[in-house]
Formats: sequence, structure tokens, C-alpha cells
Amino acid sequence: MRIVLLGSRRNGESSSGNTILGREEFDTSGRTAECVKREGETAGRHITVVEAPGWFCNVSVENTPEGVKQEIVLSVSLCPPGPHAVLLVINPIKSFTETHRREVQEHLELLGERVWSHTIVLFTCGASLGSTTIEQHIEREGKALQWVVEKCGNRYHVVDNNKSDGGQVTELLEKIEEMVAGNRGHHFDFVAKIMKELMMRKKEDDRRAEERKRKVLKHRETLRSSGGAPYISDMRILQKAYLMTTQVEMLDMTLLNQDLNLSS
Repeated sequence: MRIVLLGSRRNGESSSGNTILGREEFDTSGRTAECVKREGETAGRHITVVEAPGWFCNVSVENTPEGVKQEIVLSVSLCPPGPHAVLLVINPIKSFTETHRREVQEHLELLGERVWSHTIVLFTCGASLGSTTIEQHIEREGKALQWVVEKCGNRYHVVDNNKSDGGQVTELLEKIEEMVAGNRGHHFDFVAKIMKELMMRKKEDDRRAEERKRKVLKHRETLRSSGGAPYISDMRILQKAYLMTTQVEMLDMTLLNQDLNLSS
């Protein structure tokens, strides 16, 4: 079984990975800058767990560093041919606002709209709920959290990462198997869809970059003909346009190479 852990920083992704594998495999002491992949045997199943770097809380995908966004996209390629489940890790201790809802949607949909059909909400810090059931917690949090849970097909699970309880992991794996069955036995097939979306984004980025380039060059020509000097800010715009196009091309080539490796 192949699992990818996603979520904002400090929500317990690493601890959840350790809980699933039943041993300390993920570093819980600091920030994860790159995807980490670990494997093991749990409840009679061979499990592969990939943890992607968490995004900053209360930060839109537009302001998330490119490196983090690339790692999120590449996370699903580390467990070929694709994960059976994406676990969206949420800490119930923190209030879940509309801002959180938007950031979850934006970051998760870096993998495409279909990812929701393969996603389960994983609530960590189960002990913090006390006598409150997770259903009561979801109801009390309001529309923002309810939207996310419903978007995931009302699939959710609670774990206590401070508790050595194999039963909570077995139940999670059974929920994943049930979800896979509901998807007609299919895992999240990322390569073709993401490549198509990336190419569409690239074309749009190329178009915008070319438009910016034309405007800057035209402005420089106007200044040159009038005896002026091009502004530094204009050169920075041109440089930024070039870098944006290059970053998309690098990401496209990385995924293409992985696709070729899977086919060989």
C-alpha cells in the first residue's frame, strides 16, 4: 500500500508516518525541506509512506516557495505507479478557518482536481479531543472544515501519535482499502494528468513571459531612441519572466524523466 502525507507545517505529518509504520522512521525534530520516503511492514501489509514538505500556515499557494510546490507535486511520483491514498493531515487543536480551507484547497489541487477522490483527512492529536467525538469537532468547527471533509467524500480518521495502538493504524488501512475499492481498485494516477496540466500551465506562463518580454523590449527601445536608459526594474521583470519559464521547464523534465523510468 502506498501513502502520501500532505499538510501545513507542524500538523504532525512526520509523527503520523511513524505511527503508520510502527517505528521512528521520520524525523520529527525539524522542518522537512524535501520529500522523505520510508517503507515497512504494518498489519500484514507492505507499506510505503512519502512525506512531502509542509506549506506555511495561513499562506496561499501563490506565496508558497517554488521548491515546496515542486516537492508536493513530485511526492506522488516517489511511490510509483501512484499512491493509493493521500492523507491530508490536520491538527484539531488549531482552529480551522476559511483561510485554512483555501490554503488546503490550493495546495492539494497542485495535484489536480481528481486528487480529492483519493484523499482522506487524517486528524492528529486524537487525545486532545478529550470526550469530544471527531464528528462533534467537525460540526463545531463550522463550514470551512466541513467543506474539506465533504470534498474528501466524508472520509476521515483520527490518530493519537503518542499512543502505541496498532488498532488505530489497522482501521486507517482498512479505510484506505475501502476508498480504493470505491475508486474501482485504482490508485491516484498522476503522471498523465499532471503532465497535461503542467504543459498547459507552461504554455500560459510562456505566453505571459513572452508578452512581458515584448513590453520590456519595446520600452527599452523607446528609451534608447529618446536618449534615456532602461530602468533596472524593467530588467528585473525580464529576468523574472525568464526564471519562471525555466522553473516550469525543469519541473516538466523531471516528471517526464520519471515517466520514462516507469515505462522502461
